[in-house]
Amino acid sequence: MYIFLLPLLVVVLLSMPVINYIRKSNGKKAKNALIANLCTFFGVLIFCTIFPVGQFVSAETAGVTPAETAVDLNAGLGYIGAALAVGLGSIGCGIAVASAASSAIGAVSEEPKTFSKALIFVALGEGVALYGFLIAFMIIGNL
Repeated sequence: MYIFLLPLLVVVLLSMPVINYIRKSNGKKAKNALIANLCTFFGVLIFCTIFPVGQFVSAETAGVTPAETAVDLNAGLGYIGAALAVGLGSIGCGIAVASAASSAIGAVSEEPKTFSKALIFVALGEGVALYGFLIAFMIIGNL
């Protein structure tokens, strides 16, 4: 019974931001959808941490030693850490470039001599995503 209910609950929780985005029609649509998405993401993360869905077969019956199970858990957490490094770095990069690029375009349109300075500020924002990508490679390399 739990094999069907737990994944169904996870799918429902992950689809809530989409339903919230479609339902709302006022100016706060994007903000509310982002808040709902973050809440459901962390809710599913906590839910899957408390109730591990993949642990229906015990380690003793599958012929797996507890040490191998711990290694698998550490590898899984490493992959989650690498994914968070890339994902959050990319979100930070998007926020930084969104504000810096529009300001840089405005500054260059008023005075073309500021192109090199504006380009540096846009490139600094893009560096955040590269740092997250490098950290993810370092994490995966140590697994």
